[in-house]
Amino acid sequence: MKKYAIIFGGNSYEHEISVVSAITIKKILKKDTIFIFCDANHNFYQIDEKNMKAKYFASKEYKKSDELSLKKGGFYKKALLKEKKTDFDILINLIHGKDGEDGTISSLLDFYDIKYIGPRSEGCVISYNKEFTKLYAKSKGVDTLPYEILNKHDKRETKFDYPIIIKPLRLGSSIGLSVVESESDLEYSLDVAFEFDDDVLIEPYHNNIKEYNLAGIYTKDGFVFSMIEEPKKEGLLDFDKKYLDFSRSQATNQASLSEDISEKIQENFKRIYKDIFKGAIVRCDFFEKEGCIYLNEINPVPGSLANYLFDDFNEIIEKISQNLPNNRKISVDYKYINSINAAKGK
Repeated sequence: MKKYAIIFGGNSYEHEISVVSAITIKKILKKDTIFIFCDANHNFYQIDEKNMKAKYFASKEYKKSDELSLKKGGFYKKALLKEKKTDFDILINLIHGKDGEDGTISSLLDFYDIKYIGPRSEGCVISYNKEFTKLYAKSKGVDTLPYEILNKHDKRETKFDYPIIIKPLRLGSSIGLSVVESESDLEYSLDVAFEFDDDVLIEPYHNNIKEYNLAGIYTKDGFVFSMIEEPKKEGLLDFDKKYLDFSRSQATNQASLSEDISEKIQENFKRIYKDIFKGAIVRCDFFEKEGCIYLNEINPVPGSLANYLFDDFNEIIEKISQNLPNNRKISVDYKYINSINAAKGK
């Protein structure tokens, strides 16, 4: 039976969401599991399961836990005479935002040859930057809403009619996001967004557009999809609502939508996922208007890995753990250098 490790925390505006997400997954993951906390200073700690409570981290009690170091093949903690490797087979990346979704952790895990469930660096680069997401979607034949990018040094104006929505370019969980109803509110909303990023993405805001969420994985037998959810919300999902959303552990209900729309959403998901997200449980959020599907965003590390969208989340973990991409091993034999030296008589 495989043993799993959950890594969570990180140096991110979404740090606390990651803690909540890890506490939630502890309740639903029926696997032999250990918990590895990455604090804001990038120190690693092995957290006893009984201490997986929000207060344990907020009070800094976690510093009493065993500190770990990341090395070839895994995480290690100090023992009496030598370091001892932490026992797990596969790690699950549950760090939201910076560190977890920007490619930092995935690069470290690949470098140190650790098997993990989560996005690889290439997928992180595409999904972390909202403009890159738009460009990537377009290259795959997936539509997105029109947009513009504004830097904090640019003139504060927009080409779109109001209302508009403003999002920091490299953040999730609705942090720094706002809907601007008129030009008089633009300055303040940009000030808020620029607190979190030097660049923002601006889109038209549609009150009457439908939103659907779909999660999935890719295995040797093809795609495995979750149910399609239509988020129930009153207006915009702000940070506080999404904070609570990340603690969800109860299954949601399948959205009531036509077979045609359902197939379009799944086809768009396939186009987004197939080439660069293998090994990850991904949730894509789509808009639908008048039968047309638009990608809103890619969530390469969704809150609690979107457990609530799957009938059997533990089965999903098992399936993807059997279908992780392998790092290509390159043999370095110095044949080229040796041949040059031989030619020079050295």
